[in-house]
Amino acid sequence: MLEDRLNADIKAALLGGDQFTATTLRGLKATILNVKVAEGSRDQQMPDQQIQSIFAKEAKKRQESADLFKQGGNDAKADQELAEKKLIETYLPAQLSEQEIKMIIDDLAGQIGAATMADMGKLIGAVKGHAGPSADGALVAKLVKEKLSA
Repeated sequence: MLEDRLNADIKAALLGGDQFTATTLRGLKATILNVKVAEGSRDQQMPDQQIQSIFAKEAKKRQESADLFKQGGNDAKADQELAEKKLIETYLPAQLSEQEIKMIIDDLAGQIGAATMADMGKLIGAVKGHAGPSADGALVAKLVKEKLSA
């Protein structure tokens, strides 16, 4: 279970004196706890897929923050955000390549009959449902738009 791995990694980071890792992982644990409290399931294990979804959102937040820090000229903060993102990504499944996503799009477009821009939302939803957190949503949207506008 991903939650057990997270707890073990926090403990190992604390014992090893790695404050950066411990702080980042504690933040992730707090995010999971907030979601559990909101759902009323605080005392239950959260499914790994739901945790991966939360972590994917957290990684995306780190990337967006890093981009903003770079625009503002604060490279040190941008590097810290990117380091946190890299740590979070160790808990996520490997990301599909652009070519793999294109193959999924081609396959699903044929299955659901998506041929025009009007079908874009339906096709994006199908691809995200098929690939899950292993496909970047922005990349999926870009590739679906390219496919349907061609």
